[in-house]
Amino acid sequence: MNSAVLAAIGDELLSGARLERNAHFMAGNFHAKGWEVKRIEIISDDEDEITGLLSRWIGKTDLLIISGGLGPTHDDRTRHAIAKYLGCGLKADDESYDRILSRVKDDPRRYAYTASVRDPQAMIPEMAQTVFNPAGFALGMKFERNGTKVIALPGVPFEYEAMIRQELPGIFAHDEKRVASVIILDTPEMTIAGKIPEVISHSALHVSILPAFPQVELIFRGEPEIVAWAEGLTRSRFEGLALPEGSRSIADAVLIEARKKGVHVACAESCTGGLVGGALTEIAGSSDVFNGSAVTYCNDAKHEILGVKAETLRDFGAVSSECACEMAEGALKVYGADYAVSITGIAGPDGGSESKPVGTVWFGVAGREGVRAVMRRLPGKREEVRTRAVRFALSELWKEIHS
Repeated sequence: MNSAVLAAIGDELLSGARLERNAHFMAGNFHAKGWEVKRIEIISDDEDEITGLLSRWIGKTDLLIISGGLGPTHDDRTRHAIAKYLGCGLKADDESYDRILSRVKDDPRRYAYTASVRDPQAMIPEMAQTVFNPAGFALGMKFERNGTKVIALPGVPFEYEAMIRQELPGIFAHDEKRVASVIILDTPEMTIAGKIPEVISHSALHVSILPAFPQVELIFRGEPEIVAWAEGLTRSRFEGLALPEGSRSIADAVLIEARKKGVHVACAESCTGGLVGGALTEIAGSSDVFNGSAVTYCNDAKHEILGVKAETLRDFGAVSSECACEMAEGALKVYGADYAVSITGIAGPDGGSESKPVGTVWFGVAGREGVRAVMRRLPGKREEVRTRAVRFALSELWKEIHS
């Protein structure tokens, strides 16, 4: 088994000002190829920290990928640290940087900026090779020592991805699955584990169980034939609750099921403010089955756009089964859809009462068999309530279409 270590450099990552995304992206791809990811590290913009990272892992892993610290500002120290570790100076790779300049030559403003940061972004250690940047301005670098290949790339995610695909195309080539995922709805993780004991205990299989209301995702890693066996057995044991093969999320499953049945879906949202529609439209090609989402945050919008009755809002309130049902039915009419889901609730931190505390959310699901409502009390802060509400709404919509 090949091994890799992934490292990200940046004080902004350690302070929480920015989320680290590059190591997350690569870890999934390495696992899918059967690689061992030995460690993921985040360190500061400090030369001693970076040389320490190199000393720590060179000779102990097949591949070390470093992200960040190659920009033009004072805190970008990666190239200097690598040169220090290798015991050499820096040199300008003018040929490679001229290729970058030629890419933006027809845009005067971008050309002027790119030319102005040529030094230091064209500089690489004398004992390293250049990694060309097809998407940004800073060159990357690579070298080998003591059996370890080291690749250092800029931290901007779209640049990092473009460069790593260029350098390691085999990692992204399609082949037999060494990793598979099954998402199961409405079932506690211990119940799931109890129904597939032979999968959980298989010595040649690594199983991760990841709960995230209202779903539990099982991730299987191992040799392709064992992974295929585990996935097939799990799906057979949870028929009707396991999302379809190929779906990476509940939103994905909704679109797959809608295409399969030849139907269209819509949403009506209050406390989630368009997040359900956002989850569906985040997936390319969703327009073939998703018609739209009405964000009706205030009562007037619920009444005027979705046709929720004034007496419903007066007698039962916006956070009620009656309102949720009328919102879902209104979305069907507004968007000419076959199925619709609605959300209306109290995400917090204020607005709750004794009878309707923060976290109270009503969901309406309308389809060919009529309309129904279901309520959940969702724990957590505002962001968590909204996130859970989106997943639950999509799971109810999927079950309605699937039934």
